[in-house]
Amino acid sequence: MELELIRAYDPDGTNGELRCDGKTICFTIELPWLQNQRNISCIPEGRYELKKRFVQKFGLHLLVVNVPDRSWILIHPANDATTQLKGCIAPVTNLVTSGKGSGSRLANEKLKALVLGALERKEKVFITIKPKIK
Repeated sequence: MELELIRAYDPDGTNGELRCDGKTICFTIELPWLQNQRNISCIPEGRYELKKRFVQKFGLHLLVVNVPDRSWILIHPANDATTQLKGCIAPVTNLVTSGKGSGSRLANEKLKALVLGALERKEKVFITIKPKIK
């Protein structure tokens, strides 16, 4: 399965549209681009594999693997990138403003169901992150 995240960058946060086969699944919020600095920047554009991960604190969630110079980049619910993210990606149902959204838990469950279904069918899942063309 191939997912595509189309990003729009702003100094206050990064907003995106997450697609599969050209259809929008949900929107995303992330921290602004600050040269891939840990805990304060979104991750670089590129193609990454997604895996499932389980920890007691967060339950079952998605992990973005092989991000250059970064680790533990997750896809998890959050409605405010600056206060709730440390470099991760948060699915949201609606975009409110740069780095802020709403309906994150619902969007996360929708995305997780899609990705986990593919992983259960033994498919590899990739996300390609690229900029929005103006």
